[in-house]
Order: sequence, then C-alpha cells, then structure tokens
Amino acid sequence: MSRLGLDRFSALYLGAIFIAIFGIWTPHLFLTMSTVDSIASSQAIGAMLGIAVIVPLAAGVFDLSVGAVVNLTAVIAAVLMQRDNWNMWAAIAVAVAVGVFIGFINGFIVVKLRISAFIATLGTATIIGAVMTIVSNQTQPLQPNSTLWANLTQYQVGGFQVIVFYLIVIALFFWWLLDHTPFGRQLYATGGNLEAARLSGIKVDRWVWASLIISGSLSGLAGVLYCSLSGPSLTFGSALLLPAYAAAFLGSTQLKPGRFNIWGTMIAVYVLAIGIQGLQYVTGVQWLGDMFNGIALVVAVGFASMSPVLKARRAEAKAAAEAAASQVRTAEPVGS
Repeated sequence: MSRLGLDRFSALYLGAIFIAIFGIWTPHLFLTMSTVDSIASSQAIGAMLGIAVIVPLAAGVFDLSVGAVVNLTAVIAAVLMQRDNWNMWAAIAVAVAVGVFIGFINGFIVVKLRISAFIATLGTATIIGAVMTIVSNQTQPLQPNSTLWANLTQYQVGGFQVIVFYLIVIALFFWWLLDHTPFGRQLYATGGNLEAARLSGIKVDRWVWASLIISGSLSGLAGVLYCSLSGPSLTFGSALLLPAYAAAFLGSTQLKPGRFNIWGTMIAVYVLAIGIQGLQYVTGVQWLGDMFNGIALVVAVGFASMSPVLKARRAEAKAAAEAAASQVRTAEPVGS
C-alpha cells in the first residue's frame, strides 16, 4: 500500500476514478474546457476558506465563524460601493479590515477569556449574522455595476478566470509559511501538544491568537472575492463552512497523513468538486453537493483518526510532554 502511495495519494486515485467514470458517462458535458474552468473558478473561494480553517486547525483550535465572516464582508463591500458610492479599493480595505478585527476578537475570547474556540467562534458566527442583517437592512444587496469590480475575479487569463491564480498565490504563500518558517513549526507544535509546546518555551497563546487573526483575515478577503465573482448574498456563507472542513480533514489524510497541509487540502477541494459536478451532470440533482460533502467529512475524520502516522505523532507528543514535565519537577528545589 505504501509503495502504491494509497496512504498518501488516495484522493488523487479517487479523482482519477471520477474523471474516468463521468468522462465515459457524459463526455459531451464533463470532458470540456468549460467544465474545467467552471470547477476551477467556482471552487477557488472554497479552497481559500479551506486554507483559512487549516491555520487554526494547525494550532489545535477550530474557527467556526469563517462562513459568517465571508458572508458579512461580501455584504459590506457591496453595500459600501452600491449604496454608499464608495471607491472600490476603499470598500475592499474596510471589508478585509472587518475580517481582521473579527479574527482579533476571536483570539481575545479564546486566549484571554479562556473560552473553548469551538464555542467562542460558534457564538461570534451568530453575532456576525445579526450584524450582517443590520448592515444589509434585511435586503439583498445589489451587485456593484462596475467593469473593474467584475474584472477583479472574472478577467480571463490563459482560459481561466483570474481568481484561480489568486488561489495559487495564496496557497503558495501559506505552504511556505506553514512548512518553511519558524511560525509554521511553532504553530504545528502548539497544535500537536499544547502542554508540551508550552513547557518547551513556545508562546502557545500568541500562536493560537495569530492563527485566528489569519483565519479571519483570509475569510474577509475571500468574502470580497466571492462578491466580485458571484454577487453578494445573505445566506451563502453558511454553505461554505462544511465543504471547507471536509476539505481540510480529507486533506490531512493526503501527502502528509495526520497533518493538516495546504496541498492535501487543495487536492481534496477539487476531488470533491469533480465528484459533485459529475453526479449533478448525471442526475441533475442539486442537493447531492451537501450530502457528498457531509459524507466526505465523516469519512475523512474517520481516516484521519485511524492514521498510524497520527497515532505515532500523538504518542511522541505525549512522551515529550511527560519528559518535559518530569524535568520541571526534577528542577524544583526540595520542599518548594
């Protein structure tokens, strides 16, 4: 199995099977450049959101507010430009800044108030939904009528919409950040075993807080780009949360099993998208996407938890924590 790479490249094999099956079944629909471009561009926002959730997951925390942040920042950008006649770049700056601020608040609640990230970000997601209702005045915002705004994501480069190239740049940056910098190493150490990282001198609170700020910032940017690509909506954000986590957990079983990683997540996003698109071509049923992502999330988490690599890393982290704690006890003065 290891020689064939099934433990590291199973999603690629699955994607090849999807392409073969649906390519034979509906070649006139599936095997076309329009389908390739459609899948590549339509999944770019979901892939960005997958990266946004990977960063806090690497630090061992969940951010369940990312879907709400995407929704809010898309609405803010549209309202500022269409209703208040703001300059496009100023509106984008404000919308992204809102994402940064939400990430900061999430970090404050988790780090300073010591509230579980799962509960904290679920609560802020609900608050964000209420704020979005106030900002939009419960009215569906109109898409800004600007060629520059549309070209921000829809301009064609080499047969693909430019948003696909934004995704590539973002993925390359976060791959470098997580895999090739001290920031990434300390982030993974924090997520691997919080107490072991703390005892080894890593400022774990700082990295958890930073991960949530990054998640909010990238979600804010994704919201702006979604608005340019598809138009604002009052409801689309929640639909992006499950696919993002499905991709992140499925991605953690690829390339580097047991570890959340950028390229594994990119593979997962597009393999899931290929499967969903093929099924929709064959059946014409739209709700298959939600079912497919839900099943993928359950299966991915199951595979991740059973991964021998993950179990070995947990054992190593536990042993390191026990060794560090033993050294601390040994170093304490007698009678202290």
